[in-house]
Amino acid sequence: MDSPEPDSLRADVAVVGAGAAGLYAALTAAGEGARVALVSRSPLAQTASYWAQGGIAAALADDDSPDLHAADTIAAGRDAARESAVRVLCEDSPARVRDLERLGVRFDADRRGNLALGLEGGHSRRRIVHAGGAATGRRITRELSALAAVHERIEVLEPAAATSLLSQGGRCVGLVARRRGGRGSAVLARAVILATGGMAALWERTTNPRGAIGAGMSLAVAAGAELADLEFMQFHPTALRLDGPRDGFLITEAVRGEGATLLNAEGERFVDELAPRDQVALAIQSELARSGERAVGLDVRAVDLERFPNIAAALDEVGLDPARDLLPVAPAAHYTMGGVASDLDGRSSLPGLYAVGESACTGLHGANRLASNSLAECFVFGSRAALAATADPPPPSHTPPAEDVEIGPPAEATRRALWRHAGLRREPEGLRRLLADPHPLARLIAASCLARAESRGAHQRTDAPETDPALDRMHTLVGAGAEPRFERWN
Repeated sequence: MDSPEPDSLRADVAVVGAGAAGLYAALTAAGEGARVALVSRSPLAQTASYWAQGGIAAALADDDSPDLHAADTIAAGRDAARESAVRVLCEDSPARVRDLERLGVRFDADRRGNLALGLEGGHSRRRIVHAGGAATGRRITRELSALAAVHERIEVLEPAAATSLLSQGGRCVGLVARRRGGRGSAVLARAVILATGGMAALWERTTNPRGAIGAGMSLAVAAGAELADLEFMQFHPTALRLDGPRDGFLITEAVRGEGATLLNAEGERFVDELAPRDQVALAIQSELARSGERAVGLDVRAVDLERFPNIAAALDEVGLDPARDLLPVAPAAHYTMGGVASDLDGRSSLPGLYAVGESACTGLHGANRLASNSLAECFVFGSRAALAATADPPPPSHTPPAEDVEIGPPAEATRRALWRHAGLRREPEGLRRLLADPHPLARLIAASCLARAESRGAHQRTDAPETDPALDRMHTLVGAGAEPRFERWN
């Protein structure tokens, strides 16, 4: 094997992002004997996955099955979900839960020691596995981070950001990683797996940390890969509506699964709290427009919040008493259903480049993600991508030239514009204004929203309120400087 050039590192697989998907992909590849370079912008266990309150959806109960889980996923996806991806997720998710247990993750159990399965919106059975109630992301990333940090075949580069992808001969052969204030180092690899999370923080009101700005999508599109379904941003119905730093704090759907109700300004219930998220979010938005209020009330007085200690702590911090007060909630940008267009093994349209988790779009979620399928997606597709990536051809001996991609935080004007023009309800005039936004991803989002001239799930066009059957299972593909096009994924 040729020696690497100075200031470069050779690996079999380079993983960008150390959330749930990235950590699991890195551990899976290393478990196959691959040398892994894990690039993390933040210290391990401080990624967006750390804050994930939802659990893992898996058909583990005696009265459940992968077929039932798949039916719920397809129904929630509004005839836009890729059925092959749905089947893979629903069939593989139970095995991934068992593998996480083997790796040391302790999931919540009942008094008899059986997994305590929760119910969330859109699910017909109790199938949500939690760890520490609403602290599931924290528990999982903590355990997986500890394993990755000491694994002999994983080299962790932290804090470091991938600033460009390296390409040669029409394939991705590595990346450039740059520590804050330092020089960039090339990482040559058989394959690069992007696991950088979503882009919900591009919107003004969001449940996500400020770093969720679509960094992996920006890297991928700059390298020539296609993105898909950028019009499908999921807005979580129940994010705290407050002045101050806790605005946007997520109140997990599991709380509604345990009996919390939504009340309007007159104190009346107005929606089925366990309907899919797009329905609940739109119902809340309609109530806010009708009443002129900033928030509706989430009544958790009948819920034992001891099961959700991080929520109880946040409420105490802002002076809300869940035993007495209604919680002020309103929708916020939450989950990116679009991303780097990927096949069922995470392969993008650029050979050698893979994407998993929220940075990817396999078509699994369609137009509306079913609650808690996202963490399941991280482990199911993170594993598949890792196994596929280890079989790619070795990288070249010499580092090809690269130019850094600008991936800075969006201007506040961009965040306001996306919230106004690409929020829960969209108008063509506002979307056309977004086409001139300085942020490249904002422009691609606007183009994708304009291309889909219908209303479906998380994408609601005021000028086209009906769903167009001709667009069933059609996915929007877009690249840098290209007009969006539709492609059917089976």
